[in-house]
Order: sequence, then C-alpha cells, then structure tokens
Amino acid sequence: MLSVPLPRIDTERGRVAVAAVRDGSADRNLTATAVRFILQEFARLAPGKSVEVRVPPHGVVQIVEGLGHTRGTPPNVIELDAETLVALAVGDETWEAAVNRGAVRASGTRASLAELVPLSALRE
Repeated sequence: MLSVPLPRIDTERGRVAVAAVRDGSADRNLTATAVRFILQEFARLAPGKSVEVRVPPHGVVQIVEGLGHTRGTPPNVIELDAETLVALAVGDETWEAAVNRGAVRASGTRASLAELVPLSALRE
C-alpha cells in the first residue's frame, strides 16, 4: 500500500480549526483539519516512530524517536477523541487529568503526550 502524505496545514488555518472545535462550532471537516494540524505539530516537535497517536476517525501519526514498528499493533499507543486532543493542545486540560477521567487510552511505557502539550503554536 502506498502512503501519500497529506498537504501541510498552515498555522493560521490550523488555529482557526482548533478555535472552532474549542467553541463547539466545528463541523466534521473542520474538526478533521484541527486534529491533523495538531498531529502535524506533534510530528514536527517529536519526529520518530515509537509512539502511535490515534484520533479516530480523523487521523493517526507516529512520533517520538526510538524503536519503530512495521507490522501489527505498535507497543506504544495513545488513542483519544478530537475534543480531548484539542483541550490538551491548547492547555485547557492537562495530560494527567485527561488520563484520570478516562478520556485517553494509553498503552506502553512511552505512551504519553505530557511533554508535548500544550502546543506553543496554539498559545494565545
């Protein structure tokens, strides 16, 4: 299967999409843009393939240096919904709080976004 990278989402477009998710006015396409922008920022800040971040149905990215995987379920997986991802990315919620309320499913010793959030590109 050939993987074709999605076009880069510029910062202004990403911020607009994130703001729409945050205020509840985003449709499915705008939500997908916000998620993909945040995942794109994670990949820029922590390149690698040892942790997989999944935000169904909008996107997935592999980040963080270390041993990667090529088949099957990776050893370090984080799965969360779009609203939780946005709340983490803008600093409305901490990683620990999201995990404690059960909004994040994280497995593996390296499965954490605590070092990456909030994102500086989204600070007001």
